[in-house]
Amino acid sequence: MEKETLITDEFLSRFTNGDELFDFLGQVQKRGIEKLLEAELDVHLDYQKHGKSDNGNARNGHTTKAIKSKFGESVIKVPRDREASFDPIVVPKRHNMIDGIGKVIISLYSRGMSNTDIENQILDIYGIKVSPTAISRITDTVNEDIVAWQNRPLDPIYLVVWMDGVVFKVREGSKVTNKTIYLAIGLRKDGLREILGLWLGKNESASFWLGVLTDMKARGVQDIMVTATDNLKGFAEAIISVFPQSKTQICVVHQIRNACRFVSYKDRKPFAGDMKPIYNAPNEEAARMALKDLSDKWNGKYPYAIKGWENNWDNLTVFLEFPLEIRKIIYTTNLIENLNGQIRKYTRNKMSFPTDAAVTKSVFLAVKEATKKWTRPVPNWGLLYGQFSIIFEERMLKDTNN
Repeated sequence: MEKETLITDEFLSRFTNGDELFDFLGQVQKRGIEKLLEAELDVHLDYQKHGKSDNGNARNGHTTKAIKSKFGESVIKVPRDREASFDPIVVPKRHNMIDGIGKVIISLYSRGMSNTDIENQILDIYGIKVSPTAISRITDTVNEDIVAWQNRPLDPIYLVVWMDGVVFKVREGSKVTNKTIYLAIGLRKDGLREILGLWLGKNESASFWLGVLTDMKARGVQDIMVTATDNLKGFAEAIISVFPQSKTQICVVHQIRNACRFVSYKDRKPFAGDMKPIYNAPNEEAARMALKDLSDKWNGKYPYAIKGWENNWDNLTVFLEFPLEIRKIIYTTNLIENLNGQIRKYTRNKMSFPTDAAVTKSVFLAVKEATKKWTRPVPNWGLLYGQFSIIFEERMLKDTNN
């Protein structure tokens, strides 16, 4: 029977304080890494130590390397081969950071900490000096993950897709310019929410959204039942050109805000109260009567506030075609605006970004952090799915995954 090694009270009593135990664990890690490196070389050479090589390559002594980990800095022995073709996985060439510290740095960066703040945090906690340049290099390792994530296949059908943009300041040469991260959240047939992608462009425009929608289609999306967007000019037309059967709901909350922009401060409260019967109406006919009442009362004073409702009426009232449960999730883009707020929280320490890649990296990590809890279906999912299945029965049956 294999003997089991136990950490006993007697063993632990030899350490008089936490620092001694910490140093001991650092030595255990150092020895463990050196053993792993020797095992890696065995596999690379295809023969055990003290054995014979069949391919001409062989061991060639050791070199030393300073590494950094949560146990501080230490010097390890790294085995070499004659052909210098051995590239360890545990501690790769040109890397001196053990994975645990790298993950901590990426985690701190994803929560919005600046490189300088991370440098100070690592120094305070682990006693390790990591330069801002090294921190940038470590966080850059997620770039490959971003490319793979952005190009992954998507589901054939999404019941709802919410779309919106977030503006960031990015340096271009000697200037700082505004750029937009375009985001799309899809509601899948299992009730889970999924970030479909993030795309970087200049000022938000319908033409750029057309490219986003085309990319989503190229990655496998065949149909979207309902899209929820702001009232950007030409947005609805861009959606229809790629997904012609999709119904586009313009965010009612955006419309309310836009209408109030044309209303004097003293009249905003009564004006907002008179808009409520429109979006609280039981059906489209009642909503249209409420709009007429609003127009009769306010059109003479605030024609542009009324005009916004009239010009976007068809897309503002799509939600009235659906049962109450579906209305609640499509008449506003609150879901994606809440995500945007989380992204802002994690990136607020960065007044501007040095490059396009830097803002994309920060937003990607912020999105991963903000969506960690998206592990359950949306509330009332059973009821919602049943309603979607009845309303869009034929289109949902076309899902090639079924």
